Amino acid sequence: MIPAGTECPELPLSIAHVRIDDVDRERRGLAVGAAVRRGVHTAVAGYDALFAAVGVEPSDLRAHGERALAAIEGWAPGLHRELMAVAAGSEVPPWRIGMLNARTEILATVGATAEGECSTAVYVGDPGAPHTIQTWDWHREFAASRTLVHFPSAGGGRTVSTFTEAGILAKIGVNSSGLGVHFNILSHRTDGTGIGVPVHAVARRVLEEATSIAEARDIAASAPVSASTVLTVVTHGGRESDAACIELCPAGTAVVRPDRDGVLLHTNHFLDPGLAEGDQAAPQASTHPRLAHLSAHRELLMSSDRAHWTQLLCAHEVDGAPICCHPQPDLPSHQQWSTLLTVSLDLAAGNLRYHDGGPCTAGASAWQHF
Repeated sequence: MIPAGTECPELPLSIAHVRIDDVDRERRGLAVGAAVRRGVHTAVAGYDALFAAVGVEPSDLRAHGERALAAIEGWAPGLHRELMAVAAGSEVPPWRIGMLNARTEILATVGATAEGECSTAVYVGDPGAPHTIQTWDWHREFAASRTLVHFPSAGGGRTVSTFTEAGILAKIGVNSSGLGVHFNILSHRTDGTGIGVPVHAVARRVLEEATSIAEARDIAASAPVSASTVLTVVTHGGRESDAACIELCPAGTAVVRPDRDGVLLHTNHFLDPGLAEGDQAAPQASTHPRLAHLSAHRELLMSSDRAHWTQLLCAHEVDGAPICCHPQPDLPSHQQWSTLLTVSLDLAAGNLRYHDGGPCTAGASAWQHF
């Protein structure tokens, strides 16, 4: 599936690993902020440049960041307190941390769509732990802000491990109650009016609080968002597993279930028929052939051999489905996409299984656990 002669260089190892044992949000935020200080400053500079490139006025960024913090404070006061401490620990103004967490919402204010974003595949058709895998696709400039964080929930009832960007609450992750989250960005015609609760804050609350798909759906539905995303929530409780894609946007929330084979696939367009009426993905966008490729090769995901799950994602532009992304030097930097991480939820072990780069470089010895 990888064309002969395709060169897929590995990224330099630059993923920060942070483990915090403190349940106190302020102390935890200070510790995380201090641990990822360099990554936060790198992310701030990177997003300043990205926002300017897509037409966000630099003079608007402070207001956007402050509105994001206010939205989080109204919806999840504990997360707001933690973010204020992250700002102190990383030595940046609080609005900058608000800006980072609202990066998706800020992009939505100017209609900057996510052409090269992520692809997710889940299988729950057999007894035992689910099969899950996704690419995390973003601009290569943000590789240095990639972060893995492990921490106890504020109530101390469970632990969470998440992959995210430095200074951002959460993205892809698992908790010790047997629930995990994959994360893909969507685009809807109702996006971009003001700054609502950041979708990354929604992912964090799901990981920290939810033990079931129903609880995850209720948390997501309670958030007044201004941008769209899909959280693919997977659960495992011994021999039985379940999964659902929770699509959310300002127009509402919908749940997409696995098909009769137990397969659940998602890229970057809405699958719920109602929400799909407002979908903003262009007909020629790569999200459609990527989903078609995943569906056509679903038997690889259903295999008990994890190497086959990785093979499912090893498709490039020349294959007609750029699931594994590589930069195109002839394009401006903000239009170049890279697969910066390949990640699977190991719910039986309660951790993330990940590769520092795209699936085409993920040999058997390349995988790590967190």
